[in-house]
Amino acid sequence: MTIARWEQGYTQAELDDAQAKFGLVFPPDLVALLRDRRPSVGHLWTDEVAIRKMLAWPFEGLLFDVENSGLWWPEWGERPTSPNEREDVLRAVVSRAPKLIPLIAHRYLPEQPHEGGNPVFSVYQSDVIYYGATLEDYFEREFAGYDNRPWPDKIKYIPFWSDLVERHGDPNFVGRTRFK
Repeated sequence: MTIARWEQGYTQAELDDAQAKFGLVFPPDLVALLRDRRPSVGHLWTDEVAIRKMLAWPFEGLLFDVENSGLWWPEWGERPTSPNEREDVLRAVVSRAPKLIPLIAHRYLPEQPHEGGNPVFSVYQSDVIYYGATLEDYFEREFAGYDNRPWPDKIKYIPFWSDLVERHGDPNFVGRTRFK
């Protein structure tokens, strides 16, 4: 039995509504894809509760690691003694990073820059890796296998999120060139 990977896309009005409701600007390659088709296992942009949960997921996972795994970068300043103060610092740090748009499970496309060709990240707490060099590359890897082909030599740098990849030591990124 073959499982359908794609379903009918969204109307432009549905995409406009989703972007307005969630305070996002979808990059043009995501708009083009979602107008044409949407992944059958992807997040439904008409399900406000589920989307809000997935929009909060990256911050909540990072906060978990701040509180339980000692995550704290020197550039964030001295680690506060109060959990509320640590949360405030982390919230400020994440608020300066590009917003992440949920795709499938914990895979995200950065909202910025507002152009095509942004990488896709797998975000699970502070364990952040590239899951695709671009949106097209991501779906090929998602449906055909993560390592179904070599990774490109260059992956677009996304502030904060690419730094998490580098600090995590993603073996698919080590030694590769990032570009801005």
